Amino acid sequence: MTERVCKEQSPYLITQQQDSVLWLTLNRPEQRNPLSRMMISALHAAISAASDDGSVRAIVLQGSGPVFSAGHDLKEMSPRDGESRADSEVRIREILQSCAQMMMAILRSPNAVIASVGATATAAGCQLVSACDLAVASDQARFCTPGVNIGGFCTTPLVGIGRNMHRKHAMELALTGEMFSAEEAWRFGLVNRVVPAERLEATTRELAEKIASKSARGIRAGKEAFYRQIEMPLEDAFSYANEEMLQAMTSPDSLEGISAFFEKRTPRWDDA
Repeated sequence: MTERVCKEQSPYLITQQQDSVLWLTLNRPEQRNPLSRMMISALHAAISAASDDGSVRAIVLQGSGPVFSAGHDLKEMSPRDGESRADSEVRIREILQSCAQMMMAILRSPNAVIASVGATATAAGCQLVSACDLAVASDQARFCTPGVNIGGFCTTPLVGIGRNMHRKHAMELALTGEMFSAEEAWRFGLVNRVVPAERLEATTRELAEKIASKSARGIRAGKEAFYRQIEMPLEDAFSYANEEMLQAMTSPDSLEGISAFFEKRTPRWDDA
């Protein structure tokens, strides 16, 4: 595994690449890996760079220490001494907008992005899990949207969470502020798999490597098409998906894949 760490980002994010899989590790364990302004910036930069790096075929997000991510840094999200309410709102709005842009970068990444959740994910940390295409959780992981416990509400986390699970489950998380188990998160639809803690890294690696072995062109186009059509009315979704399917089935990689299937050999992807 080769390690690529930007000096100015190393306190916040560690990047390691193994073959075609890029591992991004939130690296502020003492502060419970908050999505601070600097952490958001580091994540956004790393995901954007990977989008332009042909050697990256899949991305894994994980957290160091006993917490995956505790969400926004409450110190950053609180008014400062001597700061007017208007100035506080401008500053906090900028953080929220930066976070939303980072989450959108995950959705728009041409690579499959997998959350590997070994511990607690709360508030915007739970939102980060929901933004990923797939999520694998340790049986020790826990999930929570606790805004209601401090007189607020986890409104922005619900944007992603509410698109992962049934709205009643999403509202249960938000209205109670209670901690939910990995098994409950799997039942609700927030995560794909729950595995023993000692198997988390290996299971995530196996999944990422399996995805990385597929056609990068096919995954890039297919991921974009999925997120576009899922918000469309049914008839429009079929019309759009039909055209995307036509382009996919007549692409060079698809023709290679079909030939390899009939010839009983491993496909040789062009991946341009």
